Amino acid sequence: MSRPKPRIALTMGDPAGVGPEVTLRALADPGLSALADLIVYGDQAVLDAAAERMGLRAAGTRQVVDCGCLSLGMFEPGTVTAATGRAGYTYVDEAIGAAKAGDLDGIVTAPLNKEALRAAGIAFPGHTEIFAAKLGSERFCMLQYSDVLSCTFVTVHVGYREVPGLITRARVLEVIELTREAFVRIRKAEPKIVVLGLNPHAGEHGLFGESEEEKFIEPAVRTSRDRGWRVEGPIPPDTAFLKKRLAETDCFVCMYHDQGHIPVKALAFEKSVNTTLGLPIPRTSVDHGTALDIAWQGVADPSSMFEAVKLNATLCGSA
Repeated sequence: MSRPKPRIALTMGDPAGVGPEVTLRALADPGLSALADLIVYGDQAVLDAAAERMGLRAAGTRQVVDCGCLSLGMFEPGTVTAATGRAGYTYVDEAIGAAKAGDLDGIVTAPLNKEALRAAGIAFPGHTEIFAAKLGSERFCMLQYSDVLSCTFVTVHVGYREVPGLITRARVLEVIELTREAFVRIRKAEPKIVVLGLNPHAGEHGLFGESEEEKFIEPAVRTSRDRGWRVEGPIPPDTAFLKKRLAETDCFVCMYHDQGHIPVKALAFEKSVNTTLGLPIPRTSVDHGTALDIAWQGVADPSSMFEAVKLNATLCGSA
């Protein structure tokens, strides 16, 4: 007996960005529809206007949960406003509520604009923190996933000055655990995980930094290995992503945002997927921002949105 298709929400993202376009393109793709029942959380009027302007197939009313936030005359595509920030947040909030009620199996998010969120008075810096707070997840981390390179993160949306104080043995071990759980689910096998150091040359035995490697990262790696997991590190960040190591590593545990995002976007931009690990339901997202400069022009690349839907369906257990 075949497994029923999961019901996956597509949140439309900031209406002024490329979210409406990549959402419409995903909704119209027959390959994605074969994997899951897709339903958009957004504004029907905005989707209709975007489809007409870009010559895309319109979304049927049965495919959309109309959140009633905006009409086209209330904002300008390509422009940051509090109204679009509030609307983008509302789409996510409504989808999370539906997931908590058991009406959804997974959520795929189009990009939000952090400046617009701030203008709307919304304190969350991004999707990761919204989902963790709304779903009551205290144990979570970000995963940037692709077939070429995948990274998880000990810290994400904080300033560099804050990073060292947030690295603890418990947090590094938590991210290793979440990484392993996710890749056992995705790859159906015990993954090879490589943990990066914080400092140049992974600290050079205390020469650089405040011995974060010796105090926090190495003990977490030892505990992981004692559990029988395939974990290596901490290794110098500047040699972590060499071709040979990429070929034999399932995921890299990074200490801060750009340590992993730069190589992921250099090697797999438009193909990688942003995922929040540790949530009670799968949440995946595109790996790019709102791209206001090309919004509503019909030229946005939907590849990352397509990959986000595919990975979400995999995590839901259908693919």
